[in-house]
Amino acid sequence: MAPSPEKSPGKAANNPPATRKAPAPIPAIAETSFKTKKLVWIVGSGFLIFVALGVCFLMLCYFKRRPGNKSYKKHNMNAYERSLEKRTCSDSPFDAPNDEEKGKSDDEAPDELKVHVKRIYSSSECNNLYELNNTGWGSKLPPLQPAPPHQLPIIPGENLIINQAISTKSSERQIITNSIKVYSVASLQQYTNSFSHDNYIGEGTLGPVYKAELPDGKFLAVRKLNATACMGQNHEQFLQLASSISKIQHANIVKLMGYCAEYSQRLLVYEYCSSGTLHDSLHTDDKFQIKLSWDNRIQVSLGAARALEYLHEHCQPPIVHRNFRSANILLNDKLEVRVSDCGLGSLLSSGSVSQLSGRHLIANGYSAPEFEYGSYIMQSDVFSFGVVMLELLTGRKSYDSSRPLGEQFLVRWAVPQLHDIDALSSMVDPSLNGTYPKKSLSRFADIISSCIQHEPEFRPAMSEIVQDLLRMM
Repeated sequence: MAPSPEKSPGKAANNPPATRKAPAPIPAIAETSFKTKKLVWIVGSGFLIFVALGVCFLMLCYFKRRPGNKSYKKHNMNAYERSLEKRTCSDSPFDAPNDEEKGKSDDEAPDELKVHVKRIYSSSECNNLYELNNTGWGSKLPPLQPAPPHQLPIIPGENLIINQAISTKSSERQIITNSIKVYSVASLQQYTNSFSHDNYIGEGTLGPVYKAELPDGKFLAVRKLNATACMGQNHEQFLQLASSISKIQHANIVKLMGYCAEYSQRLLVYEYCSSGTLHDSLHTDDKFQIKLSWDNRIQVSLGAARALEYLHEHCQPPIVHRNFRSANILLNDKLEVRVSDCGLGSLLSSGSVSQLSGRHLIANGYSAPEFEYGSYIMQSDVFSFGVVMLELLTGRKSYDSSRPLGEQFLVRWAVPQLHDIDALSSMVDPSLNGTYPKKSLSRFADIISSCIQHEPEFRPAMSEIVQDLLRMM
């Protein structure tokens, strides 16, 4: 029988209230699953750590074995040296080690590879070449000394290439000086006896010409450019003119030997031709002058034609002579032609010199019809060449004020008679005494007629004239 609440008050106070429930116990299955997962994580982590340690150990062993592989190092070094033995710059002052040194270095046991790096500069084939030179085994590597600035080794025998875009005036002078001989005023005064009258050769459009005798007995011709010719031309322009003339190289053109540019003087020094000018040979009564036969006249015409052909068709840019006349055709002791005043067109076409030379050509009968309108072209040279051939044919001057009015200008007098065989024979130079072939005379006249055509486009090129004259030889 249950006791009454009034009888056991202490028990009633100690017992929990009837509404609180005790926590439920954890099931055995859930506890087992948790322990299994924890064990799996521990085992997996340990395995990964073991694998990582193994990989590290293998890599450590690999790198420890690799530096000790002497055959591997030797093989790669030999292959690298063989690739360097192929030289890419000729005449290098740095030579590779010879075979004996290579043999010695292979027999020794290397601890460290010592390589010297040398920087070689070469402007002809390569700009930067690094040459590795094996210096032997067993010695310690000396410290590399830095090269001093701007002291690159110079390879002997190489050409200096100058960038024209950045070349200075001094370098331009040096180039010209190296290509042409430079004379001083004092030396030329000595060679010409102070430009005495006894050494005077003649007067040209640009100034007088004097004969100069060198200490070794050789002769030169010195042209003094007058103030009018040099007007408006500075020193650098004169040097450039001398340089351009020196590049004109032909067997039938007078060669420029040097120049002088001191004390405001401008002089050009040429080779000397001992037999004077064609004008003197044809129009001087001096008994010492060479008398030209018919064959000589054809030969002179051919030489002069070849000179103009070279100027017109082989020079780049083409050169117009602008002052072609018999006084500018020089002869040596073998009667070989040397045409003078080539390359001076820039002086002849400038300012007052152009007016002077133009009046001179017109007055002496060498000027082409278009020159009266201010035009002078390559075909104008062809016209002047035809006038020189007329001088060779007739022995007359291009202009002779001593003759009757209708015969003073050679071209005007000769043109109507060139195609008349009877009149042509009467035109021939009397000094030939009729010693010429009739057929050759007719061909010679045909060439003259084609050269002095009134319209420039109807005149032949100088190469055609050369071929026509060759067929007459």
